[in-house]
Amino acid sequence: MPLTVEDLFRRLGELGIESQTIHHPPVFTVEEAKSLRGEILGCHTKNLFVRDRKGVMWLLVCPESRKVDLKALAGMLGTGRLSFGSPARLMEFLGVIPGAVTPFAIINDGANRVGVALDRAMLEEETWNAHPLDNAMTTSIAAPQMLRFLEAENHAPKFLDFDE
Repeated sequence: MPLTVEDLFRRLGELGIESQTIHHPPVFTVEEAKSLRGEILGCHTKNLFVRDRKGVMWLLVCPESRKVDLKALAGMLGTGRLSFGSPARLMEFLGVIPGAVTPFAIINDGANRVGVALDRAMLEEETWNAHPLDNAMTTSIAAPQMLRFLEAENHAPKFLDFDE
């Protein structure tokens, strides 16, 4: 059974990580998020759950405005062709539904079956905004605190230049 939003917030509290969360109508795409979330300062993330032909899973995280070239990223990751993971795989590996993909979802990957790749451009941002396992909410977190969370969950990210 996947962990809940409350479980996530409890874990952040255990780690001493502060965040702020707002509620909004559920969003499933970046375009919907832009129109429904209201004004939230900071970098809004685009999160893609992908797999290679061998079944290796990756969570790709970049600014929402970034165009993502899966072929180029496959080369950078040293994998074969990347394709999007199915909703069933997404639930199995990260415990979320399409539209709620988020770096916070690695809390549901205790077996470390999903690698995390972050766009190096994210390091230039002070605050990141992502869904806290639920696409009817957006959580703002300081960038160093998100990195601390990922490392505490044994998912130290691989940093790539997504725009190359």
